[in-house]
Amino acid sequence: MSRNRKSGKIDFMSMVLGCLLGALVILVGYDVIQRMPSKSVNPTTSTTTRTTTSSGDGAFLAMAENTIADIAEEASKSVVNINVRTNAQVHPMLQMMGIEMPPQEGVGSGIIVKSNGYILTNYHVVGDASEILVTLNDKRQFKGKVVGKDAYTDLAAVKIDATDLPVAKLGVSKTLRPGDWVIAIGSPMGIDHTVTMGIISGVNRNLVNEGSRVQLIQTDAAINQGNSGGPLINIHGEVVGMNELIFNPRFAQNMCFAIPVDVFKEVSDQLISGQKVLHPWVGLGMQDISDDLARAMGLPKNTRGVVVIQVVPDSPAEQSNVALADVIQKIDGKEVNSAQEVKDLIKGHKPQDRMTFLVLRAGKLVPIDVIVGEFKMDERRR
Repeated sequence: MSRNRKSGKIDFMSMVLGCLLGALVILVGYDVIQRMPSKSVNPTTSTTTRTTTSSGDGAFLAMAENTIADIAEEASKSVVNINVRTNAQVHPMLQMMGIEMPPQEGVGSGIIVKSNGYILTNYHVVGDASEILVTLNDKRQFKGKVVGKDAYTDLAAVKIDATDLPVAKLGVSKTLRPGDWVIAIGSPMGIDHTVTMGIISGVNRNLVNEGSRVQLIQTDAAINQGNSGGPLINIHGEVVGMNELIFNPRFAQNMCFAIPVDVFKEVSDQLISGQKVLHPWVGLGMQDISDDLARAMGLPKNTRGVVVIQVVPDSPAEQSNVALADVIQKIDGKEVNSAQEVKDLIKGHKPQDRMTFLVLRAGKLVPIDVIVGEFKMDERRR
């Protein structure tokens, strides 16, 4: 019995000491915490910008709270609103009856590329305009005049009588990748300097059926009527494209396309100086060869090249006796494995240049000299 009472006293004393020590630890810890410097974690007020790096791409720009707004605000200074008036085409019979049609009005956008008043826009915005009114970001207005236009690339240059204008920063489009962030600025439905944002959905898109002759950038940044001629901008505030068209808006959503900046870099000087832009042409329709196509044509499985599926009448190709089902394997001694490679090689020449095609025909290699012609587009089809 006495042993049990002694043990109970020891346990009671241990419990009291333990409580005292625990309270002391809590008080000391609270004091330490109170003395520690505080750090804000409120996501709505923090302005900290965090950056990460990825192998091969270098530093990645993390978007802080105002990044997009800052980029759009700066880029908008070199974006203009373009209002056009076009004389309506009246049928001769109606003209004889004294019937007149009111002029048609439209709206588009443009990019200032030279501080002394030169603006680039789409050909389909100003190509047939009888009157052009350009409104700057600061609301000043000027009459514009088309000084150069090219239906093939759907580009045109407009001049206004102004100086010391803010000029757009032109970037590079060949390095764009699906997933890159982009910003579109323009005047959709006449609402000037509207900003939308999205990503690059695809590159090197061929939309010949939509009237485009150049490979386009695809984006899901919202583009509407009136955005044409406005810039597509990367996250660094550089113009990487010119907004041009929407793909079948009745049946598709967020399928918008822009002309790569690399394209209008090539022709801008010619447009601004009023020179005619020449486009080399040979008049071929082509298809990349595949194992199935090679088998259907009775060719060896490992045949490489590009199959001719169309020869345009009276074209340089027809005049040089290029034939349907010819397999183009080399041009000027260089192997070709895609229709795009053939187009790129032709593009590198000028009208009247001579090119040597090596084609596979009936099991034999046949060299053919082709004199490059000039592509003449029916501007009425734009």
